[in-house]
Amino acid sequence: MAIETAATDPSNPSSAHAVPLDRLVAIMARLRDPEAGCPWDVAQTFATIAPYTIEEAYEVSDAIERDDMAALKDELGDLLLQVVFHSRMAEEAGHFSVADVIGAISDKMVRRHPHIFADQSVESWDWEAIKAEERSDGGSSSAMDGVALALPALMRAQKLQKRAARTGFDWPDVMGAVEKIGEEIEELLEAENEAERVDEAGDLLFAAVNMVRHMGVSAEDALRAANAKFERRFRGMEAIAGDSFAALSLDDKELLWQRAKRGEGSL
Repeated sequence: MAIETAATDPSNPSSAHAVPLDRLVAIMARLRDPEAGCPWDVAQTFATIAPYTIEEAYEVSDAIERDDMAALKDELGDLLLQVVFHSRMAEEAGHFSVADVIGAISDKMVRRHPHIFADQSVESWDWEAIKAEERSDGGSSSAMDGVALALPALMRAQKLQKRAARTGFDWPDVMGAVEKIGEEIEELLEAENEAERVDEAGDLLFAAVNMVRHMGVSAEDALRAANAKFERRFRGMEAIAGDSFAALSLDDKELLWQRAKRGEGSL
């Protein structure tokens, strides 16, 4: 990949020989210039930018869920900016450049698809075995290595469980997880203080993730859908009741909830 030279004006979309990624890399270099750059951009670090990176990934997901292609284009651009931003800071510190990032992921994709790039006669390949070998080559020894701490808790729980299952540490069927949920509910009800309640609540949620994993359901996707459904129905209740909603009795609100559910069925 060619990187913009200093002679190219990144603010000019028609700069000679510029390609979109080169231009974005040059813009970020200009913004991060210690003397002539933007004070806010210059002040940022990996740690301060990381929350924006996570936020942009969620906004990409949101645009996809809404099937909004115009928004998806914009959000993918925002996410790409995060990659360029982190890469620029790394390059300034002498670690790697955006070209190195692209080269590394390109090599990884080729390595993980030997049936496409190495031996097209191979009909199947073990993606997870290749990833495990990569972890081993990188000095990792645990099946738990590489499951990012910053993942949403439900998603991370499911990934940890999948990793454990590949080593044979798993319930033989879904009923083991179902029985564990009952056990965890009892332990949560018996908890005597805040610390115990937090601990047992975590165990209960982890067991629930285990159950839906055995049923082939993504816990993160399922809860996101449930959140959206609850919000949609609650807004429907508010729309029916108007300003009087908060003053209604619980029984009246339950009737509104049922109306909102029936209204969804008629859409």
